[in-house]
Amino acid sequence: MKRLFTFLCLTMVMTSCSWAKQNKQEKEYNLYGIAFYNLENLFDTKHDAGKNDYEFLPDGGYHWTKEKYQAKLENLARVISQLCDKLPMGPAIIGTAECENIGVLEDLVKQEAIAKRGYKPVLIEGPDRRGIDCGVLYNPKLFKLESQTLVPYVDPENPDFKTRGFLVVGGKLAGEKLHVIVCHWPSRASEDRCRVAAAKGVKAVKDSILQTFPNSKVIIMGDLNDDPKNNSMVKGLKCKHDRKGLKDNDLYNPWWDMLYNVGQGTLLYKGEWNLFDQIVMTGNIVNAGGKHLTYYKCEIFIRPWLMQEEGKYKGSPKRTHAGGTWLNGYSDHFPTQIYLMKEK
Repeated sequence: MKRLFTFLCLTMVMTSCSWAKQNKQEKEYNLYGIAFYNLENLFDTKHDAGKNDYEFLPDGGYHWTKEKYQAKLENLARVISQLCDKLPMGPAIIGTAECENIGVLEDLVKQEAIAKRGYKPVLIEGPDRRGIDCGVLYNPKLFKLESQTLVPYVDPENPDFKTRGFLVVGGKLAGEKLHVIVCHWPSRASEDRCRVAAAKGVKAVKDSILQTFPNSKVIIMGDLNDDPKNNSMVKGLKCKHDRKGLKDNDLYNPWWDMLYNVGQGTLLYKGEWNLFDQIVMTGNIVNAGGKHLTYYKCEIFIRPWLMQEEGKYKGSPKRTHAGGTWLNGYSDHFPTQIYLMKEK
């Protein structure tokens, strides 16, 4: 707590001055973290009926043993334990992708590195043919869960196409209504319109939430398999990257500057960075002015120990397998995180 107090006092103090009276007024803020992490094929070692998980069995292509599974859990927990490291309790909410079932998330939150935080998992299985779904880890001391549902992906031009749905959780953070939509959109092996269809579906969910709960804040996060300037983000979700004129029900994307101006991404492909792992938010989070939950800043969680140290993929995220070889890594994506603040 001492660390948090020092951080709030020294870093999060906003000052308003009256030059005539030289009167300084200080305000203090509480910080809250929200993160997203693609866990890259978090499978257990048992076959789930109806799922194409055969590579992740002891006799499968990856020779996925209990020892490898346990190492994967410990590695992921190490990362999660350091997300939003400005906060002693870490993120209040963590969205996840590529999870086989609720059991793997239950195993994950029991790992020593994060067990004391008491994270609770949410996952609703959908029709994805590989058997991977989105999930949520939340800290019940910070986020009060009130609802959870899975909205199916629908492609009007190909209604028989089945893939991951959109996990929607609702509750209260810092006493304020918040809905989080966690996504893993169709891969780039599919057509661009498939991700645009996903974006339009998520936007419809966002609009429905705000119609039902006008005062709610909405955060959309996930592995979107597109960058901030791609059609799904600009034309499908209709995200804006300029705060000027931003309306409360608009969507704001802070990652545009991160990729195109700072040059940082979450995955490296053919020597070029992509930023597929995005967290976007409704304008009422950006415009709140600090008296209510207000967007503060975003970060990509990049650490040297998360990177491949040598070879062809040097500098890229250190994944679990590459070329059929077990690397004992973390994920092929870096996590992303945002901070929200609220006046004390």
